[in-house]
Amino acid sequence: MVKKSFFLFVVVGILISSCSVSKSARDQRNLLSGTWNLDNVYYENNTGNFKSVIFNDAEDICFEDSQWFFRDNNSTGRYTIKQSSLCQGGDRFFRWSVVEPQQNYSSQLQFKFIDENRKDVSGGFGYRLNIVSLTAQAMTLKSNVTVDGQPVTLVYQFSKSL
Repeated sequence: MVKKSFFLFVVVGILISSCSVSKSARDQRNLLSGTWNLDNVYYENNTGNFKSVIFNDAEDICFEDSQWFFRDNNSTGRYTIKQSSLCQGGDRFFRWSVVEPQQNYSSQLQFKFIDENRKDVSGGFGYRLNIVSLTAQAMTLKSNVTVDGQPVTLVYQFSKSL
């Protein structure tokens, strides 16, 4: 009986520790929590003028000055694009998390779209952005894409709203 109890205790301990979030990811989640303004979207690592549809949603210009909200207690959020002649305005809801870095990589913000009732609307498909820097006031995210066979990096610069 003692051996079974000990074995069960060890198994439960392993399961709990494997599901826990590291201190680094928890710290990043806490910093992300709140409202952010996406101040600038631009391109690195290639020359020329680029125009793209980001997150299979809207053109890059539509994301500038969008408001992003991250709620860390239930891992949900939204971003709001302003209505204009080029942009379909409104709220887009998502579920998010911070992914621990793999060897020699930065942490990543991952998210997938959900509806107002927190139901998946993306068929499990989502996005990952590299967290280049994250402080209480500013955040820079990057994603790597390929254009005509050449690498291009999209850079997203955020400032924390007060």
